Amino acid sequence: MKFEEYRSFDATGLAELLARGEVTAKELLELAEGRARALAQQINAVSVWDLEHAEASLAAGLPEGPFRGVPFLLKDLYAFLQGTRLTNGSRLTRDVVADFDTTFIARARAAGLVVFGKTTTPEFGLNVVTEPVLHGPCRNPWDPDHSPGGSSGGAAAAVAAGILPMAHATDGGGSTRIPASHCGLVGLKPSRARVPVGPLVAEAWSGLATGLVISRSLRDTACFLDAVHGPENGDFYACPPPAAPFRESLERSPGRLRVALVERAPLGIPLHPEVKTALDRAARLLEEMGHHIEEATIPLEGERMAAAFLDVVSANCANDLEAWATRLGRRLDEEHLERCTLALVEQGRKVSAVAYLRSLQTVQQAARAFGTMFRRFDLVLSPVCAAPPPKIGEIDQNDLIPLRFLERNRPYVCFTSLYNASGCPAISLPLHVSARGLPIGIMLGARLGGEELLLSVAAEIERASPWFDRVPPI
Repeated sequence: MKFEEYRSFDATGLAELLARGEVTAKELLELAEGRARALAQQINAVSVWDLEHAEASLAAGLPEGPFRGVPFLLKDLYAFLQGTRLTNGSRLTRDVVADFDTTFIARARAAGLVVFGKTTTPEFGLNVVTEPVLHGPCRNPWDPDHSPGGSSGGAAAAVAAGILPMAHATDGGGSTRIPASHCGLVGLKPSRARVPVGPLVAEAWSGLATGLVISRSLRDTACFLDAVHGPENGDFYACPPPAAPFRESLERSPGRLRVALVERAPLGIPLHPEVKTALDRAARLLEEMGHHIEEATIPLEGERMAAAFLDVVSANCANDLEAWATRLGRRLDEEHLERCTLALVEQGRKVSAVAYLRSLQTVQQAARAFGTMFRRFDLVLSPVCAAPPPKIGEIDQNDLIPLRFLERNRPYVCFTSLYNASGCPAISLPLHVSARGLPIGIMLGARLGGEELLLSVAAEIERASPWFDRVPPI
């Protein structure tokens, strides 16, 4: 198989070729590795190589899962894969070796995926771009002067560049949807508790964070969700189960939907003209499909929500990094952490237990606000980000002025973080390309447990405005 043929298939298609014996898993692994190494200097998408693990998996025999033999990359952020290195994009944890598999990764491996490395991420996933001091900047395959986004920037860059058709991603404030938008890909943030986050914790970032994949096709996203979803032993709570496999949603008509058009985030950040164009085109497309579009606002106090969100994230950051420092015998200082990471740790240490609970309750009000909206609407349509992809160097996690760093993150998380707060599912779809040739995604959100509806209407959009063959010139 040549690279051009390899790139013409999604992960589901590659699995079908493997099942028919038309290609071998070793061939696919060599193609993926070769492409990654060829582009290493240009985009820097892979930060950790796990080739020995991949080869051992092939030698031992792969499970009979839906993606048997398909190459896969994990995100280098709390991706515990036994016997492999994990850095979290940080000098603090640059040489950690995992001694167990997380439940999510165990399920991905049971699906037959062959893990051969980990993708570049900003330090501890705390940025909307991917430019860690430890590994250097990850670049957007559509234009290497621009960022692929963050924190799953390496995953998005790898998929967009054709290294593989889908890659692991996580999302605590938009970290799947932002890079999917910037790189012209599909990025679904599932409902809270849809996929497992254990066994170490019952909630990631107090329930804000979850994981799945960034992909080129909706069917890969749906099939992967089928492979990993569902509660694990010891969960505090579970998401309502789907009525049928998620893949079947792609063939099901969503019917005529009531769609709330939201172009103003609670923070009031204005939309860049290119983003406004993308949103208007998406609204027209949905209207042409027969859906009812109505302008709406999300009933939340933006500044109060942003301050509470920061309290919750910084408290979690302080707790997590102090645990790492204790385990590794290292200091939390500028030798081991970027300046803005250290500032978040210091902020988190100042949050009292009472203040944390008060902030958590404020964040949880987002669920009530979306609950109110979904009494009137089936879906919410909005931008993913208020601005197009930034240039490399514009948003620096090692900035001498942490407040400037936080301010520059705002246009990219002002819509996405609302779904992390509410726990509702949301998906980024690649429907627009700017005049500069950079992708700009749009976002659809649904009520808690509404992935089936999201996938159904997204498949309808994919058929009306296909994107799979739109690839960067790299």
